[in-house]
Amino acid sequence: MPQPEKTAKLHRVVVLALPGVIPFELGIPYRIFGKARSAARRPLYEVVTCTPEPGPVSTDADFPIMVERGPDALAEADTIVVPASYELGPVFEEGRLTAPLAAALAQARPGVRWVSICTASYVLAAAGLLDGRPATTHWSSADHFQRLFPSIAVDPDVLFVDDGDVLTSAGVASGLDLCLHLVRRDHGTAVANEVARRSLVPPHRDGGQAQYIRRPVPEPQQATTTSARAWALGRLERPLTLRELAAQEAMSVRTFTRRFREEVGVSPGQWLTQQRVERARHLLEDTDLSVDQVARDAGFGTPASMRQHMQAALGVSPTAYRRTFRASASEGGPVQNVSTARATRPPRASSTAVAKSSTG
Repeated sequence: MPQPEKTAKLHRVVVLALPGVIPFELGIPYRIFGKARSAARRPLYEVVTCTPEPGPVSTDADFPIMVERGPDALAEADTIVVPASYELGPVFEEGRLTAPLAAALAQARPGVRWVSICTASYVLAAAGLLDGRPATTHWSSADHFQRLFPSIAVDPDVLFVDDGDVLTSAGVASGLDLCLHLVRRDHGTAVANEVARRSLVPPHRDGGQAQYIRRPVPEPQQATTTSARAWALGRLERPLTLRELAAQEAMSVRTFTRRFREEVGVSPGQWLTQQRVERARHLLEDTDLSVDQVARDAGFGTPASMRQHMQAALGVSPTAYRRTFRASASEGGPVQNVSTARATRPPRASSTAVAKSSTG
C-alpha cells in the first residue's frame, strides 16, 4: 500500500504594506512566491500581507487598498518583504523609524529573512538591519541613501544584493529579479524558471547586472550584440574569445565591448561567466553527469575553475550545490538555503558580484 506523501510546512512570506505603497511592487511577492509550485504542483510558499495599522492603506496611485492583517503577522514570518512607499517621512528624511513602524518591525522573530524592494531599503537601514553590510536601492536615491547611512556599503549599479539573511533590490522591476532569485535559491532553477514563464518575465538577470542608469536605448538602425549572445549561448562549452564574439556582429573588439556594456550592463567576459554558472546549475540539478563532465559542458574546462566561479557567484561548491538540490527533489520539500554562508562573511561591495573570466 503506498505511503501518504509528506507535506512540507509552507515557508511563510509576510509582505509589509506601508502608507503610500506602490501597488506594482506590493503585488510582486504574491506574483512570484505565491505561484511557486513543487513538481507535485503543491504550493511552496504562503504569502500574507499586513500593515502597521489594519484598514485602508494609501498608495501612490489614485486608489487605496484594504489590508486586514496587522503587525502581529510579522511574528509568523519566515521571510519579510517590504515594498517601496512614497510616504516614508522621517524614515527617508532622517533615517529614523516612526513609532508605529518600529513597533511593527519589533514583532519579527530572530532569524527571519529580510527583503526590501526599491527604496524600502531605507526601512531596513533605519531599523539597523543593514549596518556594516552591502546593499542597494534605486539609483536615483543612492547618493542620498549613502549620506544618510554612511556605515552601509551602497552599490548603486546592481539589480539586487544578496547578503544571506538580508537582501535589497534596486528600483521597481528588480523586485521581480530578487524574488525569482530567492525562489531559485530556495527551490532550484526549474521551479524559478516555471514561475518566470508563467509571469512572462526573464527567468534570470543576475544581481550583478547593472541598473539601467542613463543608458540610451540603441537606435533601431544601430547594430546590436544580440546575435553574438545567441551564438555564444549555443557554444558555451567552447573557449570563446572577444574577437570571435565581435566577428559575429562585424565589429571591432573595442566597439563590440563598448556596445555590449551599453546593452547588457556588464562586460562580455562577465556575461559569459554568468551564463556558464547558469548552465552548470541546470546540469547539476537535472542530470547525473559527473562534476568533471559538467565543468566541460558548461565551458569552465576544469572542476577547479567551475568550483572557483560557483563559489564566487553562489557561495557553495558544485558538489554541495548538487547535494542540496538533488536531496530536495527526492524528498519533495524545500531546500536548505545554499547562501547562508554569506551571512557570516565580512561585508563586501556586492554579495552578488560576478567573477571576471579571462575574456574580461
